[in-house]
Amino acid sequence: MNMRKLGSFALCTMLFALGSSAQAQQQAKLATIGWLTNRPNTSEAVAARGTVVLQRMLAELGYVEGKHITFEFRSADNKPDRFPALADELVRLKVDLILVSDPNAALAAKNATKTIPIVFLLGGDPVVAGLVDSLARPGGNITGFTDIAGVLGGKRLELLKETIPQLSRVAVLWNPRTSPQQWKESQLAARELGLQLHSIEVSSADKYEGGFKEAAKARSAALAVTQGPLNNSNQKQIVNLAAKNRLPAIYPRSDLWKAGA
Repeated sequence: MNMRKLGSFALCTMLFALGSSAQAQQQAKLATIGWLTNRPNTSEAVAARGTVVLQRMLAELGYVEGKHITFEFRSADNKPDRFPALADELVRLKVDLILVSDPNAALAAKNATKTIPIVFLLGGDPVVAGLVDSLARPGGNITGFTDIAGVLGGKRLELLKETIPQLSRVAVLWNPRTSPQQWKESQLAARELGLQLHSIEVSSADKYEGGFKEAAKARSAALAVTQGPLNNSNQKQIVNLAAKNRLPAIYPRSDLWKAGA
């Protein structure tokens, strides 16, 4: 199941759990879903990628946008420090549910409310991120889905080495805020594969150019890109910089081919 379908299922699951409450109110008002994201141009991006899937799956549960539900979109525009204020804004609007796909957004939402249900879709470990008590029993008002991005970081290096047997130096593009586990797993795999890693730590979009320049100075011969909201939001820039620096690369998402990977 791809990430969008997982996110849709997570949201539908939460809405289904809230269904009895909505029925009790006899649809007295629209249920408002607050969508907190890091992607720029939120409404356009969501309309193009996620809303169609959500609308279809929600309709299967009897929720029709404009009749039963409505959305409040808020974007940090690649500026994670904006999340707390945006989360507070959604709480003041008294939304019925908050949907997030970024660890920083999830933490901001968790800190902003102890009562509004929060559904997350993350690429990292929500326990390590401090979002839930455990995978089996999340606790509090927050739940959701996570993939196995951390574990797959090492596997991608293995595939890269199989593709380029003579490879010895690899640059790893990761965000210390959201993908430390992927960097850790990459280091473990690199030791077994005899690879020397160069860390490209990027926590904001304006740091990509400098990071790739440093990787070139370190004589990196390939690139491994980790999964995360910032990298997902800047696919075209990453692909272009990899091409500019003539770095064969392995990516965490198949949809990057649309950006030219």
